[in-house]
Amino acid sequence: MTTLPEAPIELTIERLGQLGEGVASWEGRTVFVPGAFPGDTVRVHLEAQGKVLRGILGQVLADGTERVSSRCVLSDACGGCDWLELSVPAQRSAKQEIVLSTLEHLGHLRRSDFAVRPLMVAPRDWGYRRRAVLHGAGKGVLGYFGRRTHERVPVEVCPALTPVLTALPGKLAPLLKPLARDTEEVLLLAEGDKAAFAVNLSGPVTARHLEAAEAAVRALRLEGAVLVPKEGSARLIGRPVLRSLSPLRPEVPVYLRPDAFAQAHAEANVGLVTAALYELGAKETDSVLELYSGNGNFTFPLAGTAGSVLGVESSPVGVELAQRSAREGGVSNVRFVQGDARKVCDGLVAEGRSFDLCLADPPRAGAPGLAKWMRALDVRRVVYVACDPASLARDAAGLVEAGYKPVALQVVDMFPQTHHVEAVMSFERGA
Repeated sequence: MTTLPEAPIELTIERLGQLGEGVASWEGRTVFVPGAFPGDTVRVHLEAQGKVLRGILGQVLADGTERVSSRCVLSDACGGCDWLELSVPAQRSAKQEIVLSTLEHLGHLRRSDFAVRPLMVAPRDWGYRRRAVLHGAGKGVLGYFGRRTHERVPVEVCPALTPVLTALPGKLAPLLKPLARDTEEVLLLAEGDKAAFAVNLSGPVTARHLEAAEAAVRALRLEGAVLVPKEGSARLIGRPVLRSLSPLRPEVPVYLRPDAFAQAHAEANVGLVTAALYELGAKETDSVLELYSGNGNFTFPLAGTAGSVLGVESSPVGVELAQRSAREGGVSNVRFVQGDARKVCDGLVAEGRSFDLCLADPPRAGAPGLAKWMRALDVRRVVYVACDPASLARDAAGLVEAGYKPVALQVVDMFPQTHHVEAVMSFERGA
């Protein structure tokens, strides 16, 4: 085994890796350098992290052609926006390539085997995030995790957030000081000019917690808050459920709550939903199974063209919000089942059910076993919405092995200034 040098070395960054890090070569080995971009000449200290060789960035000796000045004073330490110093055109081309190369190398799917749509660009690349996760960063301070660490970076103002949230971390932190010892996470959420927050607690909700959260809502003129205990039911303060409109179906309300998942980029989400519906191509005679349906983000636009939709979601809050939308929007051709997707699908198979189409929007870990369910439920077309290229590649390979042919890929730039990306991929069952 090669002994790593104790002194820093110089490297030239060749490309970007799947996790957004710069990639260079040293004595025939691949080196991943967080914070470095193609064309940069950098001085790094080499460290072996398991089988992976990483370069700890000490200095950028010469800028690559795509390096730009950061618009955030915290960018050197904060782990939230790791591509602030990479030009937007370079970000976009890199995201398309990262998804395609991951499908090739991990999923063994050649890019020539399916249609590759042009990248769908986010309408705003700054000040767009309507949700955030904050952690305690000292007494009376909130912050983000640092780059590749769980060290807290204190933040008072975050320009990546929508205007109503930008200064909220600094304003909210001292008001939540009475909860600090019992707080695991603070979740921010905005819809237009309205904002709410949630606090995930390490134990039960106490009178002291309620009093502090109520005072914060009043002082900052927020819509409301949610206190989420380690066990038991959440406590709602004020009106933390924010009303939005369903993408492509503005006559149907969609409800958001700070302790439930919502896409971070509201405008780009419209493009994501549009892409998924286009790839699925549902008709009024089709029955659709929607896995990981959340609060109905895809459900109601889908129900506007399909015959029926069965949404499966593990979060009770997500199902509650979706059912409220269906009632108030008068959508009668949808039904929601609260439960784990694997168990629900096994149950549907046991019942002898079948569906024409399936739309799956799993969490970062993906949907292991998806291919088995699709064959057993006689699904002819699958659309997979992915927030992790590696999980997409693994599950896509499973679908291909089960007899589904990849049809098209649409990459969506949902998270500008970061390496994170969303992808929509469609599959058709072979004869």
